[in-house]
Amino acid sequence: MTELSPARFSEQAADALKDAALQRALGNMRIGFIEKRRKAADKLPEFEALRDQGVAIKDHTLAHLDLYLEAYEKKAVEAGGHVHWARDAEEARQTVLKICRDAGARTVTKGKSMIGEEMHLNPFLEANGIEPVETDLGEYIIQLRHETPSHIIAPAIHVNRDQIADAFREHHTALPPDRPLVEGPDLLAEARTELRDRFIEADVGITGANFLIAETGSSIIVTNEGNGDLTQILPRVHIVLASLEKVVPTLEDATTLMRLLARSATGQEMSVYTTVSTGPRRPGDPDGPEAYHVILLDNGRSALYGTEFQEVFRCIRCGACLNHCPVYGAIGGHAYGTVYPGPIGKVLSPALMGIDKAGKLPNASSFCGRCEEVCPMRIPLPKLMRHWREEENDRKLNPAPVRWGLGLWAWAVRRPALYRFGARFAIAGMAFLGRRRGHLKALPMAGGWTAHRNLPAPQGGTFHDLWRKQGAKR
Repeated sequence: MTELSPARFSEQAADALKDAALQRALGNMRIGFIEKRRKAADKLPEFEALRDQGVAIKDHTLAHLDLYLEAYEKKAVEAGGHVHWARDAEEARQTVLKICRDAGARTVTKGKSMIGEEMHLNPFLEANGIEPVETDLGEYIIQLRHETPSHIIAPAIHVNRDQIADAFREHHTALPPDRPLVEGPDLLAEARTELRDRFIEADVGITGANFLIAETGSSIIVTNEGNGDLTQILPRVHIVLASLEKVVPTLEDATTLMRLLARSATGQEMSVYTTVSTGPRRPGDPDGPEAYHVILLDNGRSALYGTEFQEVFRCIRCGACLNHCPVYGAIGGHAYGTVYPGPIGKVLSPALMGIDKAGKLPNASSFCGRCEEVCPMRIPLPKLMRHWREEENDRKLNPAPVRWGLGLWAWAVRRPALYRFGARFAIAGMAFLGRRRGHLKALPMAGGWTAHRNLPAPQGGTFHDLWRKQGAKR
């Protein structure tokens, strides 16, 4: 697979628009997630009040994050666990490697973890002689295809059944080549069979964490497959990967957020599995790991606390903003070239990578506001994207013609009479050019728009003219 980069967003987006298989897969997403989320929210009368509670919980936690992280560490250690603090991805990778080597691990099973993706953990383990095996079905599929996730909760949403069957035939060579791989249950049964032995062989299991509980030192994962439990229970060592903002004060707080998470993500009232882990196996426990490690990753996050970007850390990784974003819906996740795609990625990726490397992402938005509207944690994503645009402009990282255009516009709007005259002139010119067809196929400085769609010709006056007429009627 060609290496993806946020610097190549425009080219990658153009390629995605031409990919017929991808467009078919994205069409399924539009029908599924959006409608299910709407129905789940409508069925819960207190859904909006629940959102307000969730925001209050996260804002309170973020305001006292140092205290809750220290409380979590204390409780986790009291329960027999080990807590490791990692300043960046390299430090986190080295910590995982040391734990694996101390355990003599040769095979590691993994549950779905965006922090693991952020750390680029799989290639690192492979380079050090340890085989990572993804056990989430979507992650397993894209691992076979040598791809990265294209969605936060549905990593293989860009792949159709035929492509999955091709990957299984290529890698599951011990099975009969003429076996049927047409229906979903056939694919699921084959993946389950292939993974069963890997669960038993694994020396170390690695999972993410949806929440860390300060009052108990526990980690919580929510899944719709049993792979998360098998990854935690069967290996001798369990490693939890989490970022700093995953901590919440109490189990009750976590359950409030879980009521929002499943409904916003997949339209379920609750995920199929909710698993709470607190330390290693205790005397008398029927199962569980011998050792329990939690790695808390900073990776640039602490620099955002106390800034205008702190609100992004309310995110509970539901993916609702991706599901409802017209840009993501048109191009999928890989076009972004980063671990976190969609609206949340447009805010988080520049923070983690630098606006100089990911500056194209916050500009790839229609600012329709749908992402903020459906976000269960009410994160003002359009506002935060604008902050990145302002920083990019202030540091002169955006193209010079863009800066000149913005400067000219700013100069004009400070002169209302001149601005209104220019708007009327532009409206009249566009109406004249589109008088025959009713639309414009080309327009100076708007080629990026008219290359893919027609621009309706103006049929009235300017906004200010219409506003004045409406006011006169009242």
